[in-house]
Amino acid sequence: RHTENIIPAEIPLVQEVTTTLWEWGSIWKQLYVTNKKERFQQVQSMMYDLMEWRSQLLSGTLPKDELKELKQKVTSKIDYGNKILELDLIVRDEDGNILDPDKTSVISLFHAHEEATNKITERIKEEMTKDQPDYASYSRMSSSPTHSLYVFVRNFVCRIGEDAELFMSLYDPQKLTIISENYLVRWGSRGFPKEIDMLNNLKVVFTDLGNKDLSRDKIYLVCQIVRVGRMDLKDSNSKKYTQGLRRPFGVAVMDITDIIKGKAESDEEKQHFIPFHPVVAENDFLHSLLSKVTASKGDSGGQGLWVTVKMLVGDGIQTRKDYPHLVDRTTVVARKLGFPEIIMPGDIRNDIYITLLYGDFDKYNKTTQRNVEVIMCVCDEEGKVMPNAVCLGAGDKPVSEYRSVLYYQVKQPRWMETLKVAVPIEDMQRIHLRFMFRHRSSQESKDKGEKNFAMAYIRLMKEDGTTLQDGIHDLLVLKGDSKKMEDASAYLTLPSARQHIENKGATIVRNSSIVGGLSVSSRDAFYISTLVCSTKLTQNVGLLGLLKWRMKPELLQENLEKLKIVDGEEVVKFLQDTLDALFNIMMEHSHSNEYDILVFDALIYIIGLIADRKFQHFNTVLEAYIQQHFSATLAYKKLMTVLKTYLDTSSRGEQCEPILRTLKALEYVFKFIVRSRTLFSQLYEGKEQTEFEESMRRLFESINNLMKSQHKTAILLQVAALKYIPSVLHDVEMVFDAKLLSQLLYEFYTCIPPVKLQKQKVQSMKEIVHSNLFKKQECRDILLPVITKELKELLEQKDDQQLQVQEKKYCVELLNSILEVLSCQDPASTYHHIQEIMVQLLRTVNRTVITMGRDDPLISHFVACMTAILNQMNNQHYSVYIETFQTSSELVDFLMETFIMFKDLIGKNVYPSDWMAMSMVQNRVFLRAINKFAETMNQKFLENMNFEVQLWNNYFHLAVAFITQDSLQLENFSHAKYNKIQNKYGDMRRLIGFAIRDMWYKLGQNKICFIPGMVGPILEMTLIPEVELRKATIPIFFDMMLCEYQRTGEFKKFENEIILKLDHEVEGGRGDEHYMQLFESILTECACQYPGIFNLVESFVSLVKGLLEKLLDYRTVMNDESKDNRMSCTVNLLNFYKDINREEMYIRYLYKLRDLHLDCENYTEAAYTLLLHTWLLKWSDEQCAPQVMSTEFQCSQTYRHLKENLYEKIIEYFDKGKMWEEAISLCKELAEQYEKEVFDYELLSQNLIQQAKFYENIMKILRPKPDYFAVGYYGQGFPTFLRNKVFIYRGKEYERREDFQAQLMSQFPSAEKMNTTSAPGEDVKNCPGQYIQCFTVQPVLEEQPRFKNKAVPDQIINFYKSNNVHRFHYSRPVRKGSIDPENEFASMWIERTSFVTAYKLPGILRWFEVISMSQTTISPLENAIETMSTTNEKILMMINQYQSDENLPINPLSMLLNGIVDPAVMGGFAKYEKAFFTEEYIRDHPEDQEKLNRLKDLIAWQIPFLGAGIRIHERRVSDNLRPFHDRMEECFKHLKVKVEKQYGARELPDFDDKRVGRPRSMLRSYRQLSVISLTSMNSDCSTPNKIASESFDLEVVLPKQVKAESEETALQINPHPEVKMRRSKKRTKRSSVVFADEKTAPDISISDMKCLSRKYEFMSDTNLSEHVVAPQKTSVLKQMSSVSRSMPTIPGLTLSISPVAPDETIASHRLSQPVFPSTSDGDKKTFKKKKVNQLFKTMRISKVLEDGKQSVEHHFKSSSTDL
Repeated sequence: RHTENIIPAEIPLVQEVTTTLWEWGSIWKQLYVTNKKERFQQVQSMMYDLMEWRSQLLSGTLPKDELKELKQKVTSKIDYGNKILELDLIVRDEDGNILDPDKTSVISLFHAHEEATNKITERIKEEMTKDQPDYASYSRMSSSPTHSLYVFVRNFVCRIGEDAELFMSLYDPQKLTIISENYLVRWGSRGFPKEIDMLNNLKVVFTDLGNKDLSRDKIYLVCQIVRVGRMDLKDSNSKKYTQGLRRPFGVAVMDITDIIKGKAESDEEKQHFIPFHPVVAENDFLHSLLSKVTASKGDSGGQGLWVTVKMLVGDGIQTRKDYPHLVDRTTVVARKLGFPEIIMPGDIRNDIYITLLYGDFDKYNKTTQRNVEVIMCVCDEEGKVMPNAVCLGAGDKPVSEYRSVLYYQVKQPRWMETLKVAVPIEDMQRIHLRFMFRHRSSQESKDKGEKNFAMAYIRLMKEDGTTLQDGIHDLLVLKGDSKKMEDASAYLTLPSARQHIENKGATIVRNSSIVGGLSVSSRDAFYISTLVCSTKLTQNVGLLGLLKWRMKPELLQENLEKLKIVDGEEVVKFLQDTLDALFNIMMEHSHSNEYDILVFDALIYIIGLIADRKFQHFNTVLEAYIQQHFSATLAYKKLMTVLKTYLDTSSRGEQCEPILRTLKALEYVFKFIVRSRTLFSQLYEGKEQTEFEESMRRLFESINNLMKSQHKTAILLQVAALKYIPSVLHDVEMVFDAKLLSQLLYEFYTCIPPVKLQKQKVQSMKEIVHSNLFKKQECRDILLPVITKELKELLEQKDDQQLQVQEKKYCVELLNSILEVLSCQDPASTYHHIQEIMVQLLRTVNRTVITMGRDDPLISHFVACMTAILNQMNNQHYSVYIETFQTSSELVDFLMETFIMFKDLIGKNVYPSDWMAMSMVQNRVFLRAINKFAETMNQKFLENMNFEVQLWNNYFHLAVAFITQDSLQLENFSHAKYNKIQNKYGDMRRLIGFAIRDMWYKLGQNKICFIPGMVGPILEMTLIPEVELRKATIPIFFDMMLCEYQRTGEFKKFENEIILKLDHEVEGGRGDEHYMQLFESILTECACQYPGIFNLVESFVSLVKGLLEKLLDYRTVMNDESKDNRMSCTVNLLNFYKDINREEMYIRYLYKLRDLHLDCENYTEAAYTLLLHTWLLKWSDEQCAPQVMSTEFQCSQTYRHLKENLYEKIIEYFDKGKMWEEAISLCKELAEQYEKEVFDYELLSQNLIQQAKFYENIMKILRPKPDYFAVGYYGQGFPTFLRNKVFIYRGKEYERREDFQAQLMSQFPSAEKMNTTSAPGEDVKNCPGQYIQCFTVQPVLEEQPRFKNKAVPDQIINFYKSNNVHRFHYSRPVRKGSIDPENEFASMWIERTSFVTAYKLPGILRWFEVISMSQTTISPLENAIETMSTTNEKILMMINQYQSDENLPINPLSMLLNGIVDPAVMGGFAKYEKAFFTEEYIRDHPEDQEKLNRLKDLIAWQIPFLGAGIRIHERRVSDNLRPFHDRMEECFKHLKVKVEKQYGARELPDFDDKRVGRPRSMLRSYRQLSVISLTSMNSDCSTPNKIASESFDLEVVLPKQVKAESEETALQINPHPEVKMRRSKKRTKRSSVVFADEKTAPDISISDMKCLSRKYEFMSDTNLSEHVVAPQKTSVLKQMSSVSRSMPTIPGLTLSISPVAPDETIASHRLSQPVFPSTSDGDKKTFKKKKVNQLFKTMRISKVLEDGKQSVEHHFKSSSTDL
């Protein structure tokens, strides 16, 4: 971590981008590795963006505004990326620079964190709603008051052939009105704009759209197209036709509602096509066509407009700033018709919009209707036309006259054309609009002669000086001489509109002919509408009267009162004029107070208006007015007088209607007062200052009186006063002594009754704190005590007045504001103020933190506040604070609660985990506080009399919690974060660690109080991976040992504690090899100086070292996928704790082991594990000791109770694991307790029922035998607990070696599989790799004395053959001597390896280590004896089964007998005779005479066994198999004659007796015979397969006709109804043997034949013929007997039979008799393997040999092997 610090020359942001890319890069790779595709791509694109932007930043070519924008983008992207990658939050100032915690106050830092988090949360929401952009953009848009729509006309495609005018505007289809000015584009006849330089520059912004417009249901962008040319397009283009007529052509309409509302994407690149709809008939008015088109969509034939549309946020000025690439000087601005929702100050407008609505013209003497054209111009009172006063649309030059669109021969034309009149304000009084009506002809010649046939006019200003009212005007149409129509004097005397006629009555009609030849036409009508948008012209008479009050002073009072009912919009438009008028009224009546109250109320009304959101932008206008235009020097006196009057009236409880409005307007009232006083002071050089201050003081006193008032009406006013008083301070301070003002404020707050309006008081105080006043030391001196007192009262309210969240929030905000202000001042000036806060509020805040829930939304604010107080306290403050405690017990309480709180806050950080800077600052502050308080403890609570154990204890626990908190464990962080923290804060762990050490050594004789309590915490500290810290703190352990040793002569408590705690710590991830070495070396070194204790320490160190090794192993494998490794390490620890007699830890790991077993469904092992716990318990009614309890059985009170509960659980596990024998022994123990100790016969009866069930299960339920596998782990690559060791594993039910091995290899992916079964050499054991050896071994049955010389059912014996075993064999054949190709048995030796495990299997693990291995060799003769005895036992077993069960199918017996007696097989014992019964063999091996006799005896014994079998076969054989039986009997007779002649005759007792046993001589000695495992021979770790097929025994011949029968005869099975056995559907799938395709023999009945399956294959034990002898005749036979795992398996003649159970046999079958379960269709599990258990009864057969010869001992061990 030692790196060079390089100071880069780049700007800080570039450095930040660089480090961010480094940090993200490594995470990005991780995302790739863990295949988190989406996040990977997201990070990649963010990194690309940052790289691109970094190069732009480095280029240094960006203009200032773009650079600022880019910085904004970069920081936003970094912050967003850090958040989604769960990195630390970066806090910045406004310019995007990272905040330096050293230069920022704690509170500012906290607020910066909050702000940053909120910003990023918003950003993430935006990112998430990108798919539905309506929310994000809509929320952004609705936050702005004004919006603009940018439209760029790209092209207009339309076949006209003449010039055209395009009028574009916004249209509301529901109200059928146009809502914006028109944007006019003049398009040339050749297909591009008339002004060629406008090509590609036809841009317009429709501005002033407010939120009301956004919320309209629909908005359309419409374009009305007017062609300019001939009357009819069909007319030829010759000179005789009139040109220049404006004719309707069509419209284009586009729905832009979604774009306006932000629901659809508006992109400046995307072009929209707006289809064109032509005018169909001549009377199709364009406006009517609009409403038709918006309702239906027609086909445009590709004609129309191409436009780009984008929604912009902001008004005209704002959009030009924000979107300079779209909106520039050339962009046309089309305003809304009418004022925007918010009128910006300085927005001077004087626009009058005229809309020609419709007319109705009589044709008079014409034959057809006229083609009416309206010509409008603006004229003065003399009738002169004002030049350039009319504007047809935005973007067009103003013109002097306007000509309307011409509709052909229409009586009632509807124009609906809007134009704008713009004239200077001073001309408004004298102008009017003149409309001329002319008929236009299509012929040029006729048209020239046409004159105006009528006219109309209207004035824009009314006589009373107000402007023409908005709305529709019905104008009078005047007819007469066309010359007179242009003479203003002729028509101006006539009324202009219809309502004038009603006023003036009939005189008009009478005088009509008199007036200059113009008369009002009653048959014609003409309508227009007007809309005035002017900031200078008012339509309100009252307002006008006020503005011009001098003209009619008598109406002044009325006008002042009327002002309140004038529309606000009108008032704000004339804000300056209105205020001027009000103050002029006040000044000109300075000697009387006649109008003072009226003017004051009017002023309050105006200020109230501006407070309204609609006019909030006028605040600036008002401010500007006060500063620049306001000039009433005496106004302050009058304003203060009226204000005081109002306040006094209210405080007396009298009615004063305007007081509430006045309080709300207080800020501006005082602004006027202060400005007025300032002006007065400047004018008269500070005259009357004392009077002013006195009146100001009195004014405040009046306010204070109001605050004291107890009247019901006053409460609302008091709330308002508290809210608005702070807003006046800024101004009052300029003209008033600050200290005096503070005093007045002090009184203002203190005169409110204590518990009244607390919330409002706190809010009000917060505003005071934010004022300039509070920044002055002398003001704080006065104000701070009242504020702290208020806060203290509010925060310490008792439970009955529990603080509301809102009030708490105000309190903490106020306190934070104070601390923020203090942090910015000079420390010398704030010393006493911080002391004030500390003394009054520190403990209050602490207690608030303690009582608040950790999920309280305000907790972080309070913690920040507390941190800020502690941070701003200097050393002197700490000393002063400690002295404020009267008694030492109070001080102890304070320190205790502080320590507990700190510890709690460290444990549960109240800030989000990514607030790294905030956490580190908090840690730094806490660290200082802890050290300061530690000094106090040393001074006051260390001496004997004063020693406070609990306090010191809390100190140590806090310090350790501090040192071990996650946020300080630097080694867990990325390199970048490590460096950042190291450089900024250093490693705080060292500082506190050394402090702990020093504090410990100061304890002296008090140390003993902290042993063993502090052992755990100190251990936790020493385990931190920081070398210096470890070296400094490990010696504390020795000090503890020494301390306890000196007191008691040993250090048992210490030792126990460290062992207990070490376990927890290492499991939690702490500790490493290095710690182990340091621990050993440091403690040994310390102990050297104390010879008396040295030996004890040494043995303790080695104990801890041993434990650490095991714990580290355990931790390493805990996250391992391999449960086996976890179990091994758990057992190692278990044994360790057992050896050192730590019961509690021992039991803890027992249960961990049990849980691991249950996860793997190892119920048997789980049971044995729990059994270990029961061994620690006795049957007594004593109370349980806590260390022997486990959390699971905590309800158990006594030893007996606990042991019973455990037994029940264990019995349940044994039952699930089918280990009923073990369960029974526990049941018996329990039964004895119930019967003889507690006399609970009810429980006894339940217990006996359970036992009975288990006994029944043993006899009836089939239990598959597990295989056992030897596994060797060789090489140094394995962990120590496996390295170069061999283990025996107990396989699961039906687990094949291949599956087991694959699963084993998956745990060690880098291991190599060994292909030999012999032990490897030292080179393999010492190499760095991993080698695994795996092969199947056979369990060796332990001698069971209780079964000796007894007839024991197979079901009982079978259990012991594969359970409770710890010896295992592995056999492999080897060749020695010369090999006879005809008979290999002569040279077939067996090499047998025996393994002994440390414990019996099954046990607490599924595997145990092999503790000894030995090897023996078995000669060919011994092998032959073994094989023969096995065969005999098998015949005997079958006879026994058929004796017991009448319903067993005959086939297996047929196969077995036939395989031995039929000489066609050419195997059997004939090979043994050739190999061993020769003179040559006897001569060479005289020592084998005894063994040869034994083999002969076995051959001789086979005959009576076969005879008994054939007798049973004869009784049971069916008619269609009778020939087969006869043939077999024939063969047997020959065989019998031969054998009896050579080896003598043997006789069996009568087989009818079911209890008959075997000859005693055969069972007297119970020695286990050697066995060979064919599985291991055929496994991939074995010798070549050839040997396997050339094995062993006698030869018999099988006649051909029997072969087919033997292959296809079905075995029948009769499952017992009580035992749930299901037929396996997967029967055929399981078979992995391919059978030869054989033809069925003709002489066997087909009804007996069923399909074959490998499931039930039985092997002839005596057939040892070579594989090649008759491959066509036989299918491979596999002997499936579970008699014992170690039985030799001889492949040779294999017969495959598939069982089918006819329904009628099911009911009759009884399983109580021995069943032949290889044919059982039972328990589904039985079919999972290629083996089935046979249950047999071992029979005792006694026969005294003839000739009085000595009886030969035969050892039967039959076993089955999985091929």
